[in-house]
Amino acid sequence: MKPYGALPVVLVPACNRQLGHHPFHIAGKKYVDFVRLAGCVPLVVPNATPAEFDALLALADGVLLTGSPSNVHPRHFDEGVHNPELPLDDERDAWTLPFIPQVLARGIPMFAICRGAQETNVALGGSLHQAVQELPGMADHRADAEASAALQYAPAHAVQAVTGGLLATIVGDTRFEVNSVHAQAVNRLAQGLHVEANAPDGLIEAFRKPDAPGFNLCVQWHPEWQAADNPVSVRLAHAFGEACRKHRHSRREPLP
Repeated sequence: MKPYGALPVVLVPACNRQLGHHPFHIAGKKYVDFVRLAGCVPLVVPNATPAEFDALLALADGVLLTGSPSNVHPRHFDEGVHNPELPLDDERDAWTLPFIPQVLARGIPMFAICRGAQETNVALGGSLHQAVQELPGMADHRADAEASAALQYAPAHAVQAVTGGLLATIVGDTRFEVNSVHAQAVNRLAQGLHVEANAPDGLIEAFRKPDAPGFNLCVQWHPEWQAADNPVSVRLAHAFGEACRKHRHSRREPLP
């Protein structure tokens, strides 16, 4: 077994929830498990300030941006709130949106899931569809809110990965099934981002920033769900973990 200090450290930004009378920082266990499946040490990070960014980036061998029930506030792409009943997380937006460009600029490996992919696009200047199911010609990408988690996260549709792209290379195929648990998704892709996969209705399901100096991949589905039992998820986790290990070794010697 590798010594603890030799494992890459992956930052996992927390969400914000009110539980009873008190505010909490939380991160879903499935995301922490995904980091461990990647062979890395998860470090959940509460809300950070710009003054703390350098210290956090110095710790990071990777960053995993999680999904969440909350949406990115649409004011960040110059729109009003379409559905006031849906949850928002202003505190997460306040620090992850300026943090993401710094992660990419420093070449720190980054993997983003669902909300994490959406906030990456917004952080770099893109916009979102707030209700994909209301758009002409688009499928309803939401899960049944009354269904069990197993049904909500069951395979829902195929994605078509770009031939020769990073995603297709990692997975070893250009077409595979994914789950679908979202209403928001990428509308205008930020400048410098390239599509890695699409849903059958044309919705962007994966993208990356190819000119960033480090590994980065953003996906709209949830590969963290029962990841160890899903070959596609395992390959994604291992690719992310390998990038984190290479980044760690490139900048520091493993601790004894």
